[in-house]
Amino acid sequence: MLDIKFIRENAEEVKKAIKNKNIELDLSALLAMDEKRVAALQEIEKLKAEKNILNDKIKSAKDDAERKALIAQGTAVKEKLAKVEPEYETIKKQFDELMVLVPTIPSSDTPIGKDDSGNVEVYQKGDISKFAFTPKTHIELAEALDIIDFEKGSKVSGYRGYYLKNEGTLLVMALMMYALNKMVEKGYAPIIPPTLIKGFALFGSGYFKGTDYDSASDNIYQIATRDKEMDGADSKEKKFLVGTAEPSLLAYFSDEVLDEAKLPMKVCGFSPCYRSEIGDYGKDNKGLYRVHEFFKVEQVVVSKANIEEATALQEEMVGISEEMHRELGLPYRKLQICTGDMSAGKFRAFDLEAWMPGLNRWGETGSASNFLDWQARRLNVKYKTAEGDKKFAYLLNNTALPSVRPLIAILENFQQEDGSIVIPEVLRKWMPGGMEIIEKK
Repeated sequence: MLDIKFIRENAEEVKKAIKNKNIELDLSALLAMDEKRVAALQEIEKLKAEKNILNDKIKSAKDDAERKALIAQGTAVKEKLAKVEPEYETIKKQFDELMVLVPTIPSSDTPIGKDDSGNVEVYQKGDISKFAFTPKTHIELAEALDIIDFEKGSKVSGYRGYYLKNEGTLLVMALMMYALNKMVEKGYAPIIPPTLIKGFALFGSGYFKGTDYDSASDNIYQIATRDKEMDGADSKEKKFLVGTAEPSLLAYFSDEVLDEAKLPMKVCGFSPCYRSEIGDYGKDNKGLYRVHEFFKVEQVVVSKANIEEATALQEEMVGISEEMHRELGLPYRKLQICTGDMSAGKFRAFDLEAWMPGLNRWGETGSASNFLDWQARRLNVKYKTAEGDKKFAYLLNNTALPSVRPLIAILENFQQEDGSIVIPEVLRKWMPGGMEIIEKK
């Protein structure tokens, strides 16, 4: 969310961002609603001031006649307030619904594009795997090696369900332990955050497109089961499952005033992730590429409100993910995300994609985003400077490593002609007995 003063002073730049990010918002309507909001608020403040003055005069009235006249004036002011305050609340609600749609103005180096076709390849690293045989897909390999069961996963879990089995289970846990250890080595504090969370964390981090959850557009699962508070009363709070550890990690700092000297604060979260894939029905129907649940190690950084520092931190975060791709032996490319493929709050974003030879395409394995203070304003994350000033922090996040897509890339890139899989060397320390290869049983 942007500061309304900033929006007023930079209306043309904001309008350009709205257009380039394909957001349906009439900024003129928002600014007109803002004028009505300010006028209504000023009227309320004026009437409350009149009310206070009249209350003081009533206390010091010389006689009953004067007191009755003042009381009558006070009653008239109360009646006006009773009319104006609900009108203000209606205006404020309409204003808030428009405000949450206002995007961050993207960085000057962000490509302009209508959709993901406008994303720009920064570079490729690693040699594309070449085989003396026709490479199999991860689906064929996994089923032959008995390490993933898609049929029973679908039976038990439904569409996009799967069971990881045997060495498949071990390989995914090795990936997660490798990623978690890498993050700790790089100075990120490890956290296992809650994955069942309140709506404010999802709104604050931008996972609700509007002010509230919308099942038709938000890629989130809402929990329908009735919950209880500590005193046994029914909870009125809606609960949701996270699609990434990011909302939980960001919300950890909500309503805090941090010490500038302790910034940047770097944390990483390991969690299961749940995604409804509501907008991707019909895409990648088979296999692991697009599933409803998986694991992930996520990076989050709380930075000072300095674009140069935040940009350097973002590059560092992406660099760690690149390092892991190289150590895993996965060919990958780095993409800079264009305006039309960015969510409203993002200032600057990059994706990493690994080469998946069985699928014969690049596949996204991570995304790094700098939101500036857009999320911090929603979550009220501030810090105090050495001079005593309070500022909203800049918030950044990056996928350190997810479980399923790197698994696809490993199975497909390290397959042998006989259908066996060579395990990347960096993962073997977490495999039983230092296992080097997955073979048919």
